[in-house]
Amino acid sequence: MVKFSKQFEAQLVPEWKDAFVDYWQLKKYLKKIQNLCFSDTNNPKRKTNSNNSLFSFPLKRLSLFRHEHKDHGLIQVHRKLASSASKGDLYETELLEQFEDTESTKEFFALLDLQLNKVNQFYRGKEGEFVERGESLKKQMSILIELKSKLKLQKAQQSSEAASSRGSNEEDQRKDANEEGDEFQDEELGRPMKQRSLSGRMVSCQGKNVKVNIPLTTPSRTISDLMSQSKPNNINKAKLHRAEKMIKGAFVELYKGLGYLTNYRSLNMMAFVKILKKFDKVTGKEVLPTYMKVVESSCFNSSDKAVKLIDEVEELFVQHFAEDDRRKAMKYLKPNQRKDSHAVTFFIGLFTGCFVALFVGYCIMAHIAGMYTRNSDIVYMETVYPVLSMFSLLFLHLFLYGCNIFMWRKARINYSFIFEFRPTKELKYRDVFLICAASMTAVVGVMFGHLSLVARGYSSAQVHAVPGLLLLAFLVLLICPFDVLYRSSRHHFLRIIRNIILSPLYKVVMVDFFMADQLCSQVPMLRSLEFVTCYYITGSYRNQDYGYCMRTRYRDLAYAVSFLPYYWRAMQCARRWFDEGEPSHLVNLGKYVSAMLAAGAKVAYEKEKSAGWLALVVVVSSAATVYQLYWDFVKDWGLLRFDSKNPWLRNELVLRRKVVYYCSMGLNLVLRLAWLQTVLHYNIAGVDYRVTMFLLASLEVIRRGLWNFFRLENEHLNNAGKFRAVKTIPLPFREVDED
Repeated sequence: MVKFSKQFEAQLVPEWKDAFVDYWQLKKYLKKIQNLCFSDTNNPKRKTNSNNSLFSFPLKRLSLFRHEHKDHGLIQVHRKLASSASKGDLYETELLEQFEDTESTKEFFALLDLQLNKVNQFYRGKEGEFVERGESLKKQMSILIELKSKLKLQKAQQSSEAASSRGSNEEDQRKDANEEGDEFQDEELGRPMKQRSLSGRMVSCQGKNVKVNIPLTTPSRTISDLMSQSKPNNINKAKLHRAEKMIKGAFVELYKGLGYLTNYRSLNMMAFVKILKKFDKVTGKEVLPTYMKVVESSCFNSSDKAVKLIDEVEELFVQHFAEDDRRKAMKYLKPNQRKDSHAVTFFIGLFTGCFVALFVGYCIMAHIAGMYTRNSDIVYMETVYPVLSMFSLLFLHLFLYGCNIFMWRKARINYSFIFEFRPTKELKYRDVFLICAASMTAVVGVMFGHLSLVARGYSSAQVHAVPGLLLLAFLVLLICPFDVLYRSSRHHFLRIIRNIILSPLYKVVMVDFFMADQLCSQVPMLRSLEFVTCYYITGSYRNQDYGYCMRTRYRDLAYAVSFLPYYWRAMQCARRWFDEGEPSHLVNLGKYVSAMLAAGAKVAYEKEKSAGWLALVVVVSSAATVYQLYWDFVKDWGLLRFDSKNPWLRNELVLRRKVVYYCSMGLNLVLRLAWLQTVLHYNIAGVDYRVTMFLLASLEVIRRGLWNFFRLENEHLNNAGKFRAVKTIPLPFREVDED
C-alpha cells in the first residue's frame, strides 16, 4: 500500500507546492514527540507502573476505541480577526492540559496553525482571483452572444437587400439622377440605426462602448487592420470567430484552475486528518475531533464559491461551445490523457535491436571498405557522410529531449504547461524514443545498403541519389498533411520553425526561444543540410562534383548558415525587449552577438589561417565563452547565488542531491570549451578529421541536453514562486468611456 505522503506529493499541483500543508515538516515534529515519549516510557526513573502509564502500549491501543467516552477538552482553537481583510481569520491553538512533552506539542500545534492559516489565505486569494475571472468571462460571453445575434441579423438583412436589388434591377436602371439622390439620402438616414462593427475600434453592446482587444501576432499590424475597409459598418465574421476562440480558451483555463483549487481543498483536508490521526496515535490523546471542527468550518473548506462557479462554467460551455452536448464539452474541459501503450514499448525494443544490428553491420562494412580513415574515399566522405552525420546529430538531440521529458516528469517539472502543449497531443518520452529508434533504423539501413553498392563498384547516378532520396523522404514525411505519424506534433514543430525564421515578426513565447536555443547547438547539422541540399538540387551528384557547392558563392552561403541561429535568437531577444521593456533581454541579445562575432572570426580564420586571425579567434571566443557561461549559470539555471542557503546554488532546488548541480556546472564548463579544437586541430590517430568534428558536435548537443533540464527547472521554480499553474488568456473585449 502506498504511503499517504507519496500519494500527497504525487497529486498536488507542482506550482502550488509551497501553498499546501507542509506534511513532511509536521511528520518531523511528530517523530520528535514520539522519540521523547518513547525515551520517557523506557526511563526507569519515570517508569513506576506500566499498567497505569499513560504511554504504555496496551492503554494506547485501548484509547483508539474510546473516542465517544473521552473528554475532548484537551485543546482550544481561538479564532482571531486578522489585521488585513485579505488574510481573513487567523487560528491559534491553546493547550488546556499538560502533555508528556508540552513544549514539543506547543511547537507542533504552532506549526499546524501556521499551515491552516497559510492554506486559508492562499485559498481565499485564488478563489477571489478565479471568481473575478469568471465574472469577466460572463460579461465577455454576453457581449459575444449579442454580437453573434447582430451578425445573424446583418446576414439576413444583406440577403434580403441582395434579393430586393436583384428584383428591382430593371427598375433601378430607369431611375433618373433625382431618384438616385433620394436613395443616397435614405441610406444616410438609415446609417445611424446600424451598430458599429467588431472589426472597427469600438462596438456598442448592452448600452456600452466595448473596445476590441484581440492580440496581434506581428508588430506591423495595428488595430486599424481589424477594420473592414470596404464595409466599415459590417461585423467581421473572422474576427468574431477569433474572439469566440479566445473566450473559449479562457473558459477552459478557468475550469482547469478551478479543478486545481478543488483538488487543493481535498488534499489539504486529507493531510490535516492524517497528521492529526498520527498525533493521536503517538500521544494517546484525542484532539482530532476538536481541531477538525475548526478546519471544516474554515474558509478553504466551507466556501462554496468555487464549486458554484464550476457548475456555471460547465453550463455556459455546454450551451454555447458544445451545442448542448455535455460529453463534447467535457472533452474540452476535462481532456483525457493518452495512455501509454505496450505496443509503443514493444516497437521501441524492436527498432532499437534492428538499429544496433544494422549499425554494427555498417561499421564492419565501412572498416572493410576503408572508410572513416585518413585514406578513405574522399568523394564518399564529402557527399554521403554529411547525410549520416546530419541525421545522427538530429536524432541524438531528439533522444536527449526524450530523456529530458523523462527527468522532467520524474522531478515533477510541469513542462507541458511551460511549453503550452495540449495534453491530448503532446509527445511522451516513449513516443520520442520510438521516433528516434525507428528513424535511425531507417537511416542506418539505407546507408548500409548504399555502402554495400558502393563497395561493389556501382557508381551510377541512381546509386549516388540514394542519400538524397532518404533526405527527401524525411522532408515529405515532415510536411505530410495526412493524420498519420504524429501529425499534430509535426505541424506544431513547423509552426515553431516558421516563428523562428520570421523573427522578430512574431511574438516570442517560451517554446519558440527554447527551440531557437536548440538550433544554436545544431550549426554543424545545418551546414551539412545546406551542403547536401545544394549537392542534390544542383545535380552535382550525377558526376560527383562535390567541389561545386564549396566554391565561393555557395561557400559564403554555408558560412551564412553558421550565423543564422544566433541571428534568430538575437532577434527574439530584441522582440521580447520591444514587448516587455526589460533591459535583461538586451543583455541576453549581447550574448548572441558575441557568439556571432566568434563565429565570424572562425570563418575568417578558415579562409586565411594566419597568426593574426588565430589570435582574434582566441580572444573573441574566450570572451564569448565567459559571457555564455555567466548567462548559463546565473540567468538560465539560476545558480551561483552567493547569498543562498545552498552554497553557490539557488534557495529552491528540485533535485535533492546538490552534487548533481556542481557536476553539471563543471561539465558545462568543459563542453563549452569545445571551440579549442579550432585552434588545436587535434585528431584521433588514424581517423578522418570529419569524424573528430562530428564527435565535437555531439558533445555540444549533449551539453544542450544537459542545459535543457536546468533551464526548465529554473522556469518551473519561477512559476512556482508566483503560484502560476494556469495560463491567463487575454480577453477580446473591454469597456471604454464614451470619450
